[in-house]
Amino acid sequence: MPAISSAHRKLLEHAVVAARDLAESGARGALQSLAVGLARPHDGMRDDEKALHNRLRAHGRQLGDRRDPSTAAQDVDRLVQEVAYAHWHRLLFARFLAENGLLIEPDSRVAVTLAECEELAREQRLDLWAMAGSFAQRMLPQIFRPDDPALAVALPPAPRQQLERLVAGRPVEVFQADDALGWTYQFWQKAEKKRVNERVDSGDKITGATLPAVTQLFTEHYMVLFLLHNTLGAWHAGKVLEARPELARQAQSEQELRAAVALSGYSFDYLRFAREGHGPWRPAAGGFAGWPSQAKELKVLDPCCGSGHFLVAGLELLSALRHHEEGLSAGEAGIAVLRDNLFGLELDARCVQIAAFSLAMAAWKRAGAAVELPALQVACCGMGPTGTKEQWLKLAEQAAAQGGMPVKRGLYHTEESLLSAPIKNALEGLYLLFQQAPDLGSLIDPRQTVSRLFEADFTAIAPLFERVLASEAAGEDVQEQAVAARGMAKAAAILGQAFTLVVTNVPYRGSGDLCTAIKTFAEQHYPDAKADLATVFVQRAFGWLAKSGTLAVVTPQNWLFLTSYKKLREKLLKERAWGCVARLGPRAFETIGGHVVNVALLVLSADKAADGHAMSGVDVSAAASPAQKATLLRGEPIVRPDADAPPPSAKPGGRRGSVPTSGGPKPSADPGPAPA
Repeated sequence: MPAISSAHRKLLEHAVVAARDLAESGARGALQSLAVGLARPHDGMRDDEKALHNRLRAHGRQLGDRRDPSTAAQDVDRLVQEVAYAHWHRLLFARFLAENGLLIEPDSRVAVTLAECEELAREQRLDLWAMAGSFAQRMLPQIFRPDDPALAVALPPAPRQQLERLVAGRPVEVFQADDALGWTYQFWQKAEKKRVNERVDSGDKITGATLPAVTQLFTEHYMVLFLLHNTLGAWHAGKVLEARPELARQAQSEQELRAAVALSGYSFDYLRFAREGHGPWRPAAGGFAGWPSQAKELKVLDPCCGSGHFLVAGLELLSALRHHEEGLSAGEAGIAVLRDNLFGLELDARCVQIAAFSLAMAAWKRAGAAVELPALQVACCGMGPTGTKEQWLKLAEQAAAQGGMPVKRGLYHTEESLLSAPIKNALEGLYLLFQQAPDLGSLIDPRQTVSRLFEADFTAIAPLFERVLASEAAGEDVQEQAVAARGMAKAAAILGQAFTLVVTNVPYRGSGDLCTAIKTFAEQHYPDAKADLATVFVQRAFGWLAKSGTLAVVTPQNWLFLTSYKKLREKLLKERAWGCVARLGPRAFETIGGHVVNVALLVLSADKAADGHAMSGVDVSAAASPAQKATLLRGEPIVRPDADAPPPSAKPGGRRGSVPTSGGPKPSADPGPAPA
């Protein structure tokens, strides 16, 4: 399906920006009527309203709303945002599902159109969008908690009806465009981004709570494809050329090679090849010979996954590879990839929901139906534990008791719960690990805490929290703690793994704007990269790579030139093999003009470069638009930056031979990192 047009993107933007104001106004009014900010519910409230009052207060505390210990009054700002987001996105997701033939009526398990849904709603004297939203919620239990107190709130009629008109009034093409979902959260954060930047200009520092608003940046599709094609695609091409050496020797062009390595229904449009003189062709970024030999063994992580653009594109490519290698159907391949190959982490829990929905939609489209999906391996890494460590461990002990966990006898015949050994250590480690998660997100590293934490099996403790959630005796606070703990265990399980490929668009922000927690962490653990959050993430990413693993990343280009990053460049040039650098420069993003953000695409290996290793480069920084850059990335001559490189040329594509290495010149128009 096509990408969303500029006109339709504007319509979507208008709807989402207006929806946030409406939804938050309605959410605040609904929470006031439930007295959520007060210590006790109103006397005239029904029992179910009083119960919801208590659940919402517990949920708000887990989100970070502060409770006054003397009066028990509680802030509701974060809870307002959560309720608003949940209600709008349930409506939005329902429309996306319906317009793609995937909205399932739960009793018949048949896909229904909006017209059919409206007829069903009329028969039951219900609202169309309330019914469609309930269908979407039941289809997406990994995204919308069945017991989510935010969705149990009833918005006032006026804002609810306005939200429904907004989602109903957009053209169907908006909801059928491949990339429309990726834009929704950036639009949702538009006003918040402006507010945060204004506060930063006044001297405030950016924390984990405000970081997503100022760093969420929709990654252009051509950037995503270039990085995936020159990693996963290059790995596949390397195998093809090894099996067909005559093709490597005799092919007349890159286009001939792309055609030769194409898969059924999938073409590698951005895959680049290079050759020395009249020697054999090779993938320009390398052949990745140290990777596993089969696609089913590849593990791909996006640690800053945002709305899931890299994950969805990775699903398409990996599904094509697994169909080719294993003979799986399109639907089977998609499910297998979700189960085995794709992982995502994100600081912002709301972005995690959109990424998960994007993956579910993509998999269902491949299957042609809303089939049952495996557990999606996408997790929020920005949620921290509430309460003390002792309360945390008490939560697990309650879970063990409710689940009837067996006891063991010690040397002196004393009975001990299973929590007294490895599981207790893992729970304590989980608590310690996620103390700074609200600010650090996926920067947190199990290996930089106590040694036993790195060896902990976090998947083993997840069932403990399921027992708490299943218990009717657990109070509201315990329930919320259990939900958060389950999410942390999932994120920790991903954080502790090793991956074949880490591919991402890192957050861009200079250290001077960051809060003490982030800045101190960077100074302590990544001193050579500390000047910008982007370079901290670049260095951190190597900790996720398996042996011979690869990092493919969109970053600001300034660190490839500036003197302040010389030590980092020298370290990476000495210790890592650089496969490819594509310098995009300014005007690389559709929605950002001028020289606000200058970026590059990099492919680097965890391995040290072997003798004779050649890094490939392409410079399209002079191109005037994303479309021109995308075209030139597919055809601009590949260069090898070395001492013998020719001087800059005057051709419109860029400056040949100018791909930066250690100590390279600073470009004349590069202001450094800027708010993204």
